[in-house]
Amino acid sequence: MPGSPLVGWAASLLVALFGGVLRFVRLGEPRAVVFDETYYMKDAYSLLVHGVERTTLGTVEDPVADQRILAGNLDVFKHCVVPADCASFVAHPPLGKWMIAAGEWLFGMNPFGWRFAAALVGTLSILVMARVARRMTRSTLLGCLAGLLLSLDGLHLVLSRTALLDIFLMFWVLAGFACLVADRDWARERLTSWYANAPVTPAGPRLGFRPWRLAAGLCLGAACAVKWSGVFFLIAFAVLSLVWDAGARRALGLRQPYRGTRAYDLPGAVGALAVVPAVTYLLSWTGWFATDAGWGRDWERATSSTPAHFVWESMRSWVRYQLDVLGYHSGLDQYHSYMSEPWEWPVLLRPVSFYYPPDLPPSACGADKCSQAVHGVGTPALWYGAALALIALVTWYVARRDWRAGAVLLAFGAGWLPWFYYAIADNRTMYLFYMMPVVPFMVLAVTLCAGLVLGGADASPNRRALGAAVVGSFTLVVLVNLGWLLPVLTAETITYAEWWARMLFGSWVTAAPK
Repeated sequence: MPGSPLVGWAASLLVALFGGVLRFVRLGEPRAVVFDETYYMKDAYSLLVHGVERTTLGTVEDPVADQRILAGNLDVFKHCVVPADCASFVAHPPLGKWMIAAGEWLFGMNPFGWRFAAALVGTLSILVMARVARRMTRSTLLGCLAGLLLSLDGLHLVLSRTALLDIFLMFWVLAGFACLVADRDWARERLTSWYANAPVTPAGPRLGFRPWRLAAGLCLGAACAVKWSGVFFLIAFAVLSLVWDAGARRALGLRQPYRGTRAYDLPGAVGALAVVPAVTYLLSWTGWFATDAGWGRDWERATSSTPAHFVWESMRSWVRYQLDVLGYHSGLDQYHSYMSEPWEWPVLLRPVSFYYPPDLPPSACGADKCSQAVHGVGTPALWYGAALALIALVTWYVARRDWRAGAVLLAFGAGWLPWFYYAIADNRTMYLFYMMPVVPFMVLAVTLCAGLVLGGADASPNRRALGAAVVGSFTLVVLVNLGWLLPVLTAETITYAEWWARMLFGSWVTAAPK
């Protein structure tokens, strides 16, 4: 890795600090329950207090319960004589809600508290982005560019300031990918050392314990424990890691590289990228196993006999619960005014209105009509640039078989293409923010193309100057674009005319209450 490690870390931390300022300033605004926070902040508090999700007085999305919580009244959670009567059926695994609960434990049951973990994870993801891009490009400049661009994405900003699950899914997916990239370097270093210092065999050596791949398994298991859609990335990255192993052995000139991968790399990969994620996912349900108040727990039946019977009945109840959740997701086809199709997402045709109060007084902005909005939408300049960059990566990969282009394209496809099946086969209700886990890979696509535009170290000064001007201009456009949209991303009170001016398409307007 060229350059000073100290400079690399310092620059990455500065970029993350910039992104953190955008995410933490006015984090408690709006002082309201924003979009699906009504589910997750309550589930998180219930996990914190009871170990499992429990219902509130009325229905879980009851606005009266929301107002009582905002007023500091936390008696909305039922205290049943029979705990199972309060059990809440939830559609997503618990880990993301446990992470939200950590902020509520630290700062209280208020908007800042339930959004704190999202802002922290969003900020950390900027740091991870900078570090993995630096490792992939061997350039501190490009690493910092990647971190900066991620910090300037509107959808990333909104979800970092909202207690929804998708920012946590994105973080664990990105962290898992970063660990696999580090494992790729680690494995190649071990192979090179073996080749230089030991007798060469046709298939190559065993590489032994691989800590980075184990860490990747933990991260990807955590992604699945936030949302089931993490499994798409888990499968794709497991295959990618084995392909990298085979490629490393082949690049070394071994006569039987694939046999070496099958015999020496595959068993460890199964452990790290199958067993470890499964165990991680199961452990995220510890609260459900340890209490008698979870949905479908069948506690009395499980405890009616021997310890072995307890384990068997508990696992059977848990598997039945997972099947119930699968059935719920398969039948999720109700119309929603903010729903959109996956082929609309890359061009931002229909954002999600997270917050738009209808009755602001004119005195709030000094005009006849005021607006205060949180639109869940990406920064258009960045997203349209990423669309072009992804097309360029296809050409680059076909022409050069560059591993970086292939990895980014695979990750983007793993997070986007499966939704086409659900749109066509199940007519499922879906939203733009389902793209959140692939936004880092869109940024990586832009970063890799920026490296091509900048040119190599041997490029002429004029070539480098022209490339720097192009990349710098694009970054400036993204920065200005986010600055222009910032009021409708962070619930600033502005005039209705100012709000209207920021609606790029008519569909952006119909995605907000009138």
